[in-house]
Amino acid sequence: MASSFPVIDFDPVFLTLGPVDLPLVGTLGPLSIHWYGITYLIGFIFYYVLGHYRLKHYPSSWNSEQLSDFLFYGAIGIIAGGRLGWVLFYNDVSIFSDPTLPFRVWEGGMSFHGGLAGVLLAMVYFKKKTRKTFYEISDFVAPLVPTGILAVRLGNFLNGELWGRLTQHPWAMIFPDSLPTQLQPQNLSAEAWQLLYNEGQLDVFARHPSTLYEAFGEGLVTFVLVWIAAHYAKRRGTVSAVFLLSYGCARFVVEFFREPDANRGFIAFDWMTMGHLLTLPIIGFGLWILFRPRPLIKTS
Repeated sequence: MASSFPVIDFDPVFLTLGPVDLPLVGTLGPLSIHWYGITYLIGFIFYYVLGHYRLKHYPSSWNSEQLSDFLFYGAIGIIAGGRLGWVLFYNDVSIFSDPTLPFRVWEGGMSFHGGLAGVLLAMVYFKKKTRKTFYEISDFVAPLVPTGILAVRLGNFLNGELWGRLTQHPWAMIFPDSLPTQLQPQNLSAEAWQLLYNEGQLDVFARHPSTLYEAFGEGLVTFVLVWIAAHYAKRRGTVSAVFLLSYGCARFVVEFFREPDANRGFIAFDWMTMGHLLTLPIIGFGLWILFRPRPLIKTS
């Protein structure tokens, strides 16, 4: 019986450059450019393009220079916060035993929740720098973020990582790195592994493509909802609240289909993952913004 499920085994490297011999410098490379890094770049490009669209078609206190400035500060917040968040929330090695760990970004490991915290700090700094209100910043930036989330989740998918829980649904997929060690392709000959797959013996290890669920919910759906909110919002903070609630609810739901981190498992109630726990404050903060008194948006 042939396998019923596709194998997700993309080469994570987009392009390899070098080695290159340079005068006075010596040999550089080879340098590998990964798809995951490309998706971050795509996210920043979406921010810039959509930001200029909003500058042109929606009244705001922003200008093109400020849009570019915040891209710089926000990118630092995403990378620094995302890396530090992963070290604190998901890594087993204490930052006190290895203080260099947050800086070794090339080793992989990023946390959305840490990245969000980093962006919030960037907003606080930008607020002082430009004398804008916090909602002027967050409401303008929120519609520009979900497309970046969408791109990065597709990067996770191409990397074959953050796979979902076991399932036999027709849309399930086989992720080689999620297989038992003895069945992973690098530990078998290509012929032996292909035979196992062709005979359907790997079907029992098929999983939810949870990163695609996240790309859809956290990325596409959130983008649509936040963009609509930005068009019709009458009060400051509404757009920010819609972003937090849409992302938070999408992430909370997808966590039921995503395999818990092996070194964390379920941390409460036999169902709550670290992702659930970290997402609850996002939903709570969104509700707090939505139901508290907020000023009207001035249209003149």
